[in-house]
Amino acid sequence: MTTPPPAPQHIVWFYAEDLDETCRFYEEALGLEQVFDEVQARIFRAGANAFIGICLAWGDRKVQTDGAMFTFVTDQVDAWHERLKAHGARIEGEPHMLEQFNIYTLFVRDPNGYRLEFQQFLDPAWPQPE
Repeated sequence: MTTPPPAPQHIVWFYAEDLDETCRFYEEALGLEQVFDEVQARIFRAGANAFIGICLAWGDRKVQTDGAMFTFVTDQVDAWHERLKAHGARIEGEPHMLEQFNIYTLFVRDPNGYRLEFQQFLDPAWPQPE
């Protein structure tokens, strides 16, 4: 078996009915840097090599929030909760433990209803950022 070719960067794409409103949320509430503007789509840096792309819904590309979620891994879940509350984000309850996964988590919805998670792995075996 051969080694797969490298793919060192990753983009998760979400569709938006209102591109400007959605991008304001990602810039202001989440504080993400917009790194690319393709007019009908914008890309935000979510980590060193991870990005979130927001594309205007068109044709058969529709906002479909079921089964999609982007997780920000952080040891600052409570601080994210406070920040997102201050920005009026749609927060799904308080930060809480999910014992079955040994994580501390918070769920939020973006303006289109996509679920975002802010999660802290409590298992020391979780790989730490480089």
